[in-house]
Amino acid sequence: MNFRAVAVFRKELRDFRRNKLVVATMVFLPLFLLLLQIANVLAIKQGTPENVVRGTLGGAGLAFFLVPLILPTVIAAYAVVGEREQGTLEPVLTTPVLERELLIGKALAAVVPSVLISYALYLSYRIVVQAAAAPVVVKLESRPAWVVADILFTPLLATFSIWVVLAISVRSNDVRVAQQLSGLAMIPMIGVIALFTFQVVTPSVRVALLGALGLLVIDSLAWRVVVRLFDRERLLTRFGST
Repeated sequence: MNFRAVAVFRKELRDFRRNKLVVATMVFLPLFLLLLQIANVLAIKQGTPENVVRGTLGGAGLAFFLVPLILPTVIAAYAVVGEREQGTLEPVLTTPVLERELLIGKALAAVVPSVLISYALYLSYRIVVQAAAAPVVVKLESRPAWVVADILFTPLLATFSIWVVLAISVRSNDVRVAQQLSGLAMIPMIGVIALFTFQVVTPSVRVALLGALGLLVIDSLAWRVVVRLFDRERLLTRFGST
């Protein structure tokens, strides 16, 4: 990554820190999900039917995978539409930064905080589970498949989410519309992840690795689509005339 992409990355982070809605969402939404899942898991007592335990843990697992899918939609929707509304898009597009450098910088500004927050949530959850949950919960949550899946899926899901949002943002004129459409676009991916967390597909390290490989392929294809959609001249003409 060259210095121009790094410059875009730093600029985006500065812009996001000034946006109170983005900051509040990045703080309170993950915290709410964490506390809710901890409360649900700690309510499980030894002797609870196994299907109930698996269902509760499946819901918790899905919630933690939702974080890297949802948070980037909050951030990345501002990457194009937000700049247009603030009147800063034209100056950015007229700089000598290449389209790929601009996209990478904007994507990293969304993926880095989203992944760090997701990892912090999962680590906090695991610490609480190990310290205070019933033995049956500790046993099920300690399986390597869950750990491998969380480590690998989190950055790949965040990257997928960002490419989807950027693809929608370059075609949208409103931040809220971009976020809503992005949320709808995540539904199929959420459904696939639910098959793993609720053990419709038996979780294993092998399944987790294959799933990560599939996500990597999807992310690569999505990147190609975003690069083709991000037409600097079209954006300048379109937004400059509104």
